[in-house]
Amino acid sequence: MNKYKFISWNVNGIRAVDKKEGLKWVDEQNIDILGIQETKSMKSQIPESIFDKEYKNLVASESKIKGRSGTALFTDIDLTFQGNCLEVDILEEGRINEVHFTLGDKDIAYFNVYFPNGQSKDERLVYKMEFYDRFLEYTENLRKEGKSIIVCGDVNTAHTEIDIARPKANEKTSGFLPMERDWITKYLDLGYIDTFRLINGDEKDKYSWWSYRANARANNVGWRIDYFYISEDLKPHVTNAYIMSEIFGSDHCPIALEMEF
Repeated sequence: MNKYKFISWNVNGIRAVDKKEGLKWVDEQNIDILGIQETKSMKSQIPESIFDKEYKNLVASESKIKGRSGTALFTDIDLTFQGNCLEVDILEEGRINEVHFTLGDKDIAYFNVYFPNGQSKDERLVYKMEFYDRFLEYTENLRKEGKSIIVCGDVNTAHTEIDIARPKANEKTSGFLPMERDWITKYLDLGYIDTFRLINGDEKDKYSWWSYRANARANNVGWRIDYFYISEDLKPHVTNAYIMSEIFGSDHCPIALEMEF
């Protein structure tokens, strides 16, 4: 059996994080896939100095509007497919990296996703829900073709009350609306697994995003809105899943998934 480590992080601007040397810790980790969300950059603008390790593959998605969204995936795994999944990201906001590869006897479709935020206006909430549904349909079709699924990224929704520090105060806030939470429930009911909960059960006070306001991170007033999902067939391969809250540099912290094949 070979061990694999996957890490996901919304950096809220990869060039800003680079100026703070906020990704240098990557060189101390044996990471097989690093998924970055909200790069806010074109592929050509991703600094070569973010870490010393040179990955064989850099798959990046760019937003049509410069300085927004953007995703990047770094890996040394041999890829059989790479793309930007414009069937889901129909506004071309640079929200998805899709790669395929084989580990053991599993043919895996791996997604690094920056799901839309629905807080700015009603139209964006509608788009967020439509994005969710398109993504679900897309991954379900891949499962029917025999693919195993791994999804990492910023889902922009806290699923249950233990995934948010102040659930009552945010009942009418996008990111914790019933319709958004219900979509995650539907996704899990279809045979996908929230790997953090698989490993850590109902452990409380574990978050991946904190507002920059009111010392939220220092007081751990946060939301768990970053996830690793897997299709059910991969459950026996999961060895660990955790939140790397010791890493700073963004309003999010990285999350990790470890597996064996």
